[in-house]
Amino acid sequence: MTETRLGFKQMCAKFDVTPRTLRYYEYIELLSPEKEGRNRFYTPREVARMTLIMRGRRFGFSLEEIRQWLEIYEEAGTETQLLAWLKMADRQLVALHDQAVELEQTISDLQKLRADAARLLDRDGT
Repeated sequence: MTETRLGFKQMCAKFDVTPRTLRYYEYIELLSPEKEGRNRFYTPREVARMTLIMRGRRFGFSLEEIRQWLEIYEEAGTETQLLAWLKMADRQLVALHDQAVELEQTISDLQKLRADAARLLDRDGT
C-alpha cells in the first residue's frame, strides 16, 4: 500500500506547489490525506483531486468553486458533477473571452502610446 501513496514532500514536488499551499488545501478541505502520526500520505484519490484542483486553478476557477464542484461528486455522483462542470465551463469561457477582448484592447492602446512616444523622440532627436 505504501507504493500507492505519496508523502508530503513528494506531493509538493509532483504538483510543484509549496508546503504552505498543500497545507492550505487540506485546511479548506480540498484534500484529506491519510495521517500517521505527524506524517501525511496522499492516496491516488487525493492525487486525482489535486490534478483537478490544479487544472481548475489554471482555468481561473476559485478554490471555493473547485471545492463545491468536487463535493458534488461525493454527494451526487459523476453525472451531476459533469452537468455542474458544463455550467461552470460555459460561464468561465464567457469570462475568459471577455478578458481576452479587454486584453486585446489594452495591448492596442499600449502599442499606440508607445508609437506616439517613439515618434516624439524621433522628432525631438532630429
